Amino acid sequence: MDGLILAGDVGGTKTHLGLFEHSAGTLELVRERRYATADFGSLEAVCADFLGPGAAVNSVCMGVPGPIIDGGTHASNVAWQLSSASLSSALNGVPVRLINDLTATAYGMVYLKPAEFTVLHRAENPPKHGNIAVVAAGTGLGESALVWEGDKYYAVASEGGHSDFAPHGAEQIELLRFLTGEFGHVSYERVLSGPGLWNIYRFLRRESRAEEPAWLSDEIGKGDPAAAVSDAALAGRDPVCVHALTMFCDIYGSEAANLALKVLALGGVYLGGGIAPKILPTLTSGAFVKGFLAKGRLNEILKRIEVRVSLNPAAGLLGAAHCAAAML
Repeated sequence: MDGLILAGDVGGTKTHLGLFEHSAGTLELVRERRYATADFGSLEAVCADFLGPGAAVNSVCMGVPGPIIDGGTHASNVAWQLSSASLSSALNGVPVRLINDLTATAYGMVYLKPAEFTVLHRAENPPKHGNIAVVAAGTGLGESALVWEGDKYYAVASEGGHSDFAPHGAEQIELLRFLTGEFGHVSYERVLSGPGLWNIYRFLRRESRAEEPAWLSDEIGKGDPAAAVSDAALAGRDPVCVHALTMFCDIYGSEAANLALKVLALGGVYLGGGIAPKILPTLTSGAFVKGFLAKGRLNEILKRIEVRVSLNPAAGLLGAAHCAAAML
């Protein structure tokens, strides 16, 4: 069935909405817009602003952070109460489906072109098809998987980013002790996210006993500490920042391998989220692959798993749109 689709990718920082035309089995983007999530009090409000008065769509799918239970969720990184029933009512009863944001991103990965990826680890003799693991560090840490069943992929939702951080090596053990003192429970999201990079930096700054440069303090004070740390690291301006970003990539590789082993992701590991494309020089410098190939007896399996970085920030929106098309 043909029709007009509203799709969205809701995040703690930004909400990306798109209007698509579905015709003859193909999707065409009509228009899109990115909003600052904090500028609106609800998902209903931002959708109303995007669609305008009197607009009508045939189906809606939104990728949202947090577990979807009975059609709703209260996301850990978004202050909105999210409900498919509430959004449907606000849009005159149109069918609405909420899916986990990483489920949307996972589906979107299937539709990206080869040029929209950077390969971090080239696989040795990969199978033609296989399960796919998706990990995305951004405002938080999202994880999902695509399971290959005969002729298509089915997404599996996950809140794996909130599982316990498992350090390896003396330095990461000390990082865990440092964060346990602050947070009690330390999840992977506490280290693999924008705030997580800041946490790593604060730990290493304390351990180094080196005074923070005034120029760096000024950059941090502008409101995005993680961006200040990563920018300084990529420019090689501060050794503590370089150390922090390198440790971040090492842990990122380790957790990507953890998920790959849990779902036997012989179809590959895809990195989504906003951070990976911004830190590609450090991701490709070797720290990520070192962490990825640090699983002892299982390294031979991991060598057969390709790791790619998505360069398309609209993967989640694209995945949500294809899910909405299936509702027509």
